[in-house]
Amino acid sequence: MQIGLVVDERGRRLDELIAEARTAAEAGLSAFWMGQHYGWDPLLALNVIGREVPGIGLATGIVPTYPQHPLALASQTLSVQAATGNRFTLGVGLSHKPVIEGRFGYSYERPARHLREYLSALIPLLRGEAVTYQGETLTANGAVSVAGAEAPPVLVSALGPVMLRVAGELADGTITNWAGPKALSEHIVPAITKAAAGRPEPRVVSMVMVSVTDDEAAVRSWVAENFGLSATLASYRAMLDREGANGVEDVIIAGDEQSVGKALRRQIDAGATEFGVVALGSPAERLRTIEFLATL
Repeated sequence: MQIGLVVDERGRRLDELIAEARTAAEAGLSAFWMGQHYGWDPLLALNVIGREVPGIGLATGIVPTYPQHPLALASQTLSVQAATGNRFTLGVGLSHKPVIEGRFGYSYERPARHLREYLSALIPLLRGEAVTYQGETLTANGAVSVAGAEAPPVLVSALGPVMLRVAGELADGTITNWAGPKALSEHIVPAITKAAAGRPEPRVVSMVMVSVTDDEAAVRSWVAENFGLSATLASYRAMLDREGANGVEDVIIAGDEQSVGKALRRQIDAGATEFGVVALGSPAERLRTIEFLATL
C-alpha cells in the first residue's frame, strides 16, 4: 500500500516543512505532497526539501494550470526533477471557478477544453520535445531542456466524467478529493480506466484526511467546521452525492487503528492505487497516525 503524506504549508517555515518531510521519509512513507494555496511555491519548496531529505518521492497536489503557462511550468518541473534525482510527480488541476475568475480574472468557460489544450502542450514539453501548439485557449511555441531531468508522471485532479476522460487519454492518472469507496468504484475508476484503454493503467491517488484517534467525533466536528464550505463547490458536491454523504466530515477516515486500516483497504478494493494522506488531530494523534500508516 503506497501512502504519501500531504502537508498544508500555510503558516509553516521552510525548516518545519523539511522536518515534516524527514518524518515521512523516516517512517517509510512513499511520498511528500504539497499543494498551492498562494503562499509557498510548492515547486520551489519541494526543490529545497528534496535536496535536504533523500529517499522519498516528491509531489504536488495540486498546481493550478490557469496562472502558469505550460512553458513556464515545464521549466519549473524539470528543474525540480534534475535537482532532486528524478523523484518528482507533477499534480495539476483546474482549481475552481470562484478562484480562477475571482482571484485572477481569467475566464473559466469550458474548463475541460482548457485542460485538454494545456496538457497537449505541457506533456510533450516535459518529454523534451519542441512544441508548436495553437489552441483556442493557449499558444505554446518552443522547447524546454534541463540536463539530467527525466519526464515526470503527470496526474490531474479530475473528478467529473469529461475531466476523467481527458486525464485518462493524456495524463498518467488522477488525484481525487472527498471521494469515498463508492465514488471510486462506481465512477472514478471505471471512467478513467476506460479513457486510458491501450495506455498504461492509470494511477488513482486518493487524497484523504485520516486520524488515528480515540475521539472520532471531535475530529469529524473539526473537519466540518474548517472544511465544510468545500461541500458547496460543484465538483466536490458531486463526489459527496455519489458517496451518499451529507458533508466532507462523512468521507474522512477516523477512529482506532483497526477501523482506519479497514477503511483504507476499502478504498484500495474500490480501485485506488495509492494514498495522499492529510494526518489530522493533535501532535500526538498525528504522530500516532503516521506511525500506523507506516505499518501498512
